[in-house]
Amino acid sequence: MILHRLLNSRGWPTIPKAGYARVSQRRAHTLASILQTPEMPEKKLRGLVFPFSELENHLSSRVNKTNFQLFWPSLEDVKRAEALFSPSRKHKIDYFTSAVRMDHAPLITQPEVCFIGRSNVGKSSLVKALFALVPDVEVRISKTPGHTKKMNFFSVGKVFTLVDMPGYGHKAPKDFVDMVESYLETRTNLKRTFLLVDGSVGLQEADRIAIEMCEEFGLPYVVSNMKQ
Repeated sequence: MILHRLLNSRGWPTIPKAGYARVSQRRAHTLASILQTPEMPEKKLRGLVFPFSELENHLSSRVNKTNFQLFWPSLEDVKRAEALFSPSRKHKIDYFTSAVRMDHAPLITQPEVCFIGRSNVGKSSLVKALFALVPDVEVRISKTPGHTKKMNFFSVGKVFTLVDMPGYGHKAPKDFVDMVESYLETRTNLKRTFLLVDGSVGLQEADRIAIEMCEEFGLPYVVSNMKQ
């Protein structure tokens, strides 16, 4: 199967991975909200919120843009997105459960989005940033590559569920293929797959295989650059 090739990919630097735990009486960082950014100088604001805004002019003229476009949200779009990750009494955001096989995955009907990528690409940093306004959900950092061994499900109110997948390639779980490929191929409520790549080294063979897999399964997906 296509993911067997992912397990054998090698050759990327090590950065911390994540584990998840519930904690209490924690407070979000004062600068965690996008609502604080209008106080910044315009140049610093653009660099923080739209870090790739200057890159589109350098895109090769030979690239066919028909089927894709660079993500270019307005500040209002970002504010609306942030509201989804802002907890309230009626909008609970929390760790839900974990699964090592599809028969362990929760039977839920609300939409799901998942994050996949090579081991050590920085999924932990992204998940931590998304939950920056939810201090009761802690993303713990580990120096051990491939620390995430399960599919981790997080409820974002009644809107959708976020699924953090184990990394493919280096030190992937032994049952990675049965776990992840089965999820991606059969999960009917999966609405979007975010494929995280290391922009400092570009697309690697494992990333290209993952893209082929998304195309083969007909999955709507977004390629996200995690580093510069």
